[in-house]
Amino acid sequence: MKNLKIFLRLFILVFVVVTTKSIQAQQISNVEINEKIDSILPLLTLEEKVAMCHAQSKFSTPGIGRLGIPEIWMSDGPHGVRGEINWDDWGYADWTNDYITAFPALTCLASTFNPNLAKAYGISVGEEARYRKKDILLGPGVNIYRTPLNGRNFEYMGEDPFLASKMVVPYIKGVQQNGVAACVKHYALNNQELWRNHINVEVSDRALYEIYLPAFKAAVEEGQVWSIMGAYNQFRGQHTTHNEILMNRILKEDWAFDGVVISDWGSTHHTKEAALYGLDMEMGTGTDGLTSSTENAYDYYYLANPFLKMLKEGEIDEAVLDDKVRRILRLMYRTNMSLNRPLGRINNKEHIDVARKIASEGIVLLKNKKSFFPINPNKEITIAVIGENATKKLTIGGGSSELKAKNEISPLKGLQERFKNATIIHAMGYASGPSVYGQVIPSKLDALKLQKEAVEVASKADIVLFFGGLNKNHHQDCEGGDRESFGLPFGQDELIQELLKVNKNVGVVLVSGNAVEMPWVENVKAVMQTWYLGSEAGNAIADVISGDVNPSGKLPFSFPKKLNDNAAHSFGEVSYPGDSINQYYKEGILVGYRWHDTKNIKPLFAFGEGLSYTNFEISKIESNKKVYATHEHITISAAVSNTGNFDGAEVVQVYVGKPTSKVERAVKELKGFQKVMVKKGETKKVEISLNVKDLAFYDETISDWNLEKGEYIIYVGNASNNISKEINISIQNEY
Repeated sequence: MKNLKIFLRLFILVFVVVTTKSIQAQQISNVEINEKIDSILPLLTLEEKVAMCHAQSKFSTPGIGRLGIPEIWMSDGPHGVRGEINWDDWGYADWTNDYITAFPALTCLASTFNPNLAKAYGISVGEEARYRKKDILLGPGVNIYRTPLNGRNFEYMGEDPFLASKMVVPYIKGVQQNGVAACVKHYALNNQELWRNHINVEVSDRALYEIYLPAFKAAVEEGQVWSIMGAYNQFRGQHTTHNEILMNRILKEDWAFDGVVISDWGSTHHTKEAALYGLDMEMGTGTDGLTSSTENAYDYYYLANPFLKMLKEGEIDEAVLDDKVRRILRLMYRTNMSLNRPLGRINNKEHIDVARKIASEGIVLLKNKKSFFPINPNKEITIAVIGENATKKLTIGGGSSELKAKNEISPLKGLQERFKNATIIHAMGYASGPSVYGQVIPSKLDALKLQKEAVEVASKADIVLFFGGLNKNHHQDCEGGDRESFGLPFGQDELIQELLKVNKNVGVVLVSGNAVEMPWVENVKAVMQTWYLGSEAGNAIADVISGDVNPSGKLPFSFPKKLNDNAAHSFGEVSYPGDSINQYYKEGILVGYRWHDTKNIKPLFAFGEGLSYTNFEISKIESNKKVYATHEHITISAAVSNTGNFDGAEVVQVYVGKPTSKVERAVKELKGFQKVMVKKGETKKVEISLNVKDLAFYDETISDWNLEKGEYIIYVGNASNNISKEINISIQNEY
C-alpha cells in the first residue's frame, strides 16, 4: 500500500512536470514563430512580399522558392473538398484521384443542435483537406438566414446567431487540428445572391452586432480561426472585403484577429482600399491570368503591380504590406510550415460513418399524422417512391460548394436496400432539367406524361413517398442567384394534389436548404425535411423512415406560411431585394422567430421545432431566481422523461426575454440548448448554463453592450413555439 502511494505521488509529479513543460514549449513555440517571422521579413524583397498577397492561380498563391517558403493551396468547402480546378479557369482538371466524401450541408449540421457532431464534422473534412494537400478550406459559412429566397442558405447555419455561434466553433477547431486553416465566410451581411456583387446593405448597428456578427465573433475569439473570407456586397457604401469598419475596426482591432483576410473570388475592387482596409490576400480577380489580357493577369490584380507602385511611390507605407505578410507567414507556420502536421485521410469508413450520423440526426420530422412514420421495413407492402429527388445526384451543383463524391447513395437506393420485403416502384413525376451553373435549362421531358405516370403508380401502392423540394440548379439552392418564388418548382404542388386524389396515404420527403410554401400540408399524412445529405443521403433517409434511427433534428430557421410573413419581405422591395443599388434591413433585430413571436405571426413550422417517434416530457424546471450582474452564469435544470416506446434524443431549448426595456426587444431569444439521449421509460437530468453577459443588448447611444438590470423571463421548452415553463428572474446590480 505504501509503495502504491509513493508510485502515485511520483506519477502525479511526473505528469505535472511534463504537462507544464509541454505548455511552456507551446508558449515558446508561439514566441519562436514570431521571432522567425521577424527574421524572414528583412530577407524578402518588396516584390516578393507583394507577390505573397495575391493569387498565382485560381486556388493558390506563390511561394518564395529561394527561401523555401511554400505556395499556399486552398479549396472550396465547407461540405467537402471540391474537385481539382484548372490553373487559370473554372474548368475541372479531370483528375481521377480527387473523389471525396460528401458531408451533409451546414443547414443539416445546424439542425442537429449537436456541437459534438460539429466537431466530428470539422475533424473529418479537415482530414480530407489535409490528404488532398490543401492549406486552407474555404468554409464554414455563417451568414444569417434572412430570407427563404437566398440561393445560398443551404451553406449556412440558420437564422439564429447563438445557434450558429455554438456550432461553428467546434467545426473550426476540428478542421484546424489537422493543420488546415478554416476560412469563415462571408464576412459580412452577404444574405442574398441577387445583385451580390454590388448591393449596398444599410443596417442598424444594433442589428449588425446582435444578429449578423456574433457567429463571426465566436469564430475568431472562441474558435481562433486562422482565416476569414470577405463578402461581395457593400456595407454603408464600401465593399465588405475591404471595409474600414468591418475589417479594421471590428475584426482586427476589437476582436484582435491575427489571421489572414482572403477576398472572395472577384470581391476586390480598389487597390488603396484593399491595402488600407484589411484585405491580406486577393483571389479570383482575374480568371485566366497567364494567357489572356494584361488586365486579367495575376500581376495586375489590385494587390499586385498597382499595390507595388503605390508602395514604391510612398503613397502607402511599407508597414501596411509587412502586416499582411506577417499574417500570411503566421498562417503558414500553422499549416504548411508546421512541424507537427498530421497526414490526413480520405474516404475512410470513419468519415462515411460521421456523414451518415450527421445526416440522420439532422433530418427533421415536421408532421406525422397517425404515426405515418416509421414504416416497418419487414412488412410486405407496396411503396410508391415518386419524384426526381429520389434519384437525382445532389452533391453536384449549387456553385462553389459542389462536390465530386466518390459515392452518393440516392434515397431510392437507400430504401431498396433497407426495405427488402417491400415492393418499391418509382416514377419520376417531374423533371428539373440539366444542372448548369448560372443558367436555367428547362427539361425536354413531357411534364404531363411524367405526372400521369406518377399518378398511375401511386394508385397501385399502399404508401406513397413523394421526394420533392428543391435542387441545386440555378435559381434554387445555388450560388449566384436567388429563388424566384416561394412555392415548389416544376409543378410539384399540383402533382402532390393529383397524387392525393388516388391515394390518401402520402408522406412528403423534402430535400432543400430553404423553407418552401406548402399549400398541401393539411392533406398529406407526414412531412419530413431532409436537407442535402451528401454521400450517405439515401442510407440516412432509410435509417429514419424505417425507424432504425429516431428523428431528433430541429429546424434551424422558421418556415413562414406565406412569403410576406417573413420579416425581410414584409417591408417590401426596399428591404428585399432592394432597388439593385441599396437595401435597408427594416426589420432590425427581428429576424426569423424573433419576428414571428414579437409580431404574433404564426409560422407554418417554428424555429427549433422537430418531432420524434417517442414522447418527451420536460419537467422539474428550475433556475436561480435572483442573479447579480457581477455573477457569471444563470443555471437552469430540468428533467427530461421519455414516456414513449422508442429510445430517442430531445433538445432542451432555453430562451430569454425582457418584458420591459428601454429598447425594442424580441419576445424571446435562444440563449442555451442541450441535446440529451433518453431511453424509453427513463428520465435524465439536464443542466444548462447561461452567461449573464449574453443577455445584454447593443446600445447605440454608447456604442457598446448594455446589460439592463431588472426582470427577465426564462422560457424552457423543446421549440420556440412549444414552451414547457416560464420562470421570472431578476438581475440586480451587485451583492
